[in-house]
Amino acid sequence: MKRKIFTLLLASGFLASCGSHSGLPGSSGPVTEQEVAQGIRQALDKGVTTGISYLNRENGFFGNQAYKLFLPPDARKIENVMRDIGLGKTVDQAILQINRAAEDAVGYAAPIFTDAIREMTIQDAWNILRGEQDAATRYFRDKTTAKLTAAFAPIIQRSLDQLQATRHYTDIINAYNKLPTTFNKLNPDLPSYVTSRAVDALFDQIAKEEASIRANPRERTTEILKKVFGSVRG
Repeated sequence: MKRKIFTLLLASGFLASCGSHSGLPGSSGPVTEQEVAQGIRQALDKGVTTGISYLNRENGFFGNQAYKLFLPPDARKIENVMRDIGLGKTVDQAILQINRAAEDAVGYAAPIFTDAIREMTIQDAWNILRGEQDAATRYFRDKTTAKLTAAFAPIIQRSLDQLQATRHYTDIINAYNKLPTTFNKLNPDLPSYVTSRAVDALFDQIAKEEASIRANPRERTTEILKKVFGSVRG
């Protein structure tokens, strides 16, 4: 009889634990798989929103030494040559407009990131919650960079064209290629360069926001963020 009662207690305890995890250090109560997934998605969404608002403004790139875009590496080596022949203003204008294009383009990134966040599985969310302070950002970067880049590239191209960054940049390259001393013609891919740098800047902002949410309870601005990130030690 005692054995039957003990077996029933074990069974009831197992059933009660299904779909929730109450044994995590620092937990204030059971955290369900759905809550973990919701919390991680909210954290990523918060990071994306914060990152976009930080970068999608005047001087979000140009006025920030961490994110400011210069000429692409292949073209940067000709910058001094262009300045020496009197095209310094054209170079400066190209650099300014390249940054303005990046600032403009990141404003259209939210739907792209939102779709990627929705694809995260419950198991992914658990792994992220128990991972390092940038686990969500690294997962997000590993899983979505190619897709984000492909979707983001035409937005960058449009911004570059609308803000005439493409024209100013082309003027520099054409001027250099016409020099009698130029033997290796240049035609660096400006849209790809700006796309890569803009995506990197957004991921960097997401990583900072994720670290803040994990370390600072005040940054957990919703009940689900408080519950999920309060369920593990920082």
